[in-house]
Amino acid sequence: MRAEAAQPVWRRDEVSAYYEAKTERLLQRYGPGPRVHYHSGLVDGVPPPGAPRAALRTSIHAAQEALMMELSRAVGRFPDGGDVLDVGCGLGGGALYWATEHHARVTAVTNVPSHVSLVRGFAEAAGVGARVRPMLCDALSVPGRAAFDAVVAVESACYLPRAEWFRRTRALLKPGGVVAIADCFLRRPELAAGFNRYWRTNIGSLDEYLSAAHAAGLELEVRDDVSSRVVGFWSLTLELMVHERASASAHLTQHPLRALAQAGRGESCRAHLRLQQALMDGSLEYGLLVLRRAD
Repeated sequence: MRAEAAQPVWRRDEVSAYYEAKTERLLQRYGPGPRVHYHSGLVDGVPPPGAPRAALRTSIHAAQEALMMELSRAVGRFPDGGDVLDVGCGLGGGALYWATEHHARVTAVTNVPSHVSLVRGFAEAAGVGARVRPMLCDALSVPGRAAFDAVVAVESACYLPRAEWFRRTRALLKPGGVVAIADCFLRRPELAAGFNRYWRTNIGSLDEYLSAAHAAGLELEVRDDVSSRVVGFWSLTLELMVHERASASAHLTQHPLRALAQAGRGESCRAHLRLQQALMDGSLEYGLLVLRRAD
């Protein structure tokens, strides 16, 4: 069944505030850097239960890097040394990946003010400060025309109004340029409200993405369903959450803010479990899309 595009559930300033508030927790879970990712990863073999916290963190980072490698493979001949726009760059892990592994000049766009200086610092620490330019900007307002060889959106397109974003993206691409997307796609429309509510997104179906892309002059080249390889990633994060909750409980007092934080971790575990189950039963698809500017 085709899911029609829903109106955004969250205003952009609300999404920005959400990630601003989560920054320290994200750094604690996915840091210390310099290549800090906070998106899904690809796992082909999950360690047995009981892995120590440090080993889980190492496996999670490796899985996230594997997603970058797979997205690069999907693109085919990635524009080494080219100009790349990283949309919703987070803490810059992807931007640093493209700059380091593909010698790209990366414009890393975020709508979270504190992340600009963090990305800049991580880029300097990784030795690619001259090739990574963080920018505080809405994805729909990136300046320029025919400026990029590739536009990359890792778990950020789900926040954007697709039709408008694809039109703007096509204008930003050089002739023959590509859009590379890694994201969740909706297969059961009834899941949209709960997914959007927790993750602050505007999730859409694959049909909705492809229809909007085609209307904007972007043609599908690659579609890879990697859902089965993402399922194991959520097993790793759920086990890491067990460690985090145990550590928090050891320091828990009756302070109401700490109790609230503990309740939030419980909600997070439930959301992660629901996402993993939806990937397993086919309610959601985690896919890689490569779209090329049609000239």
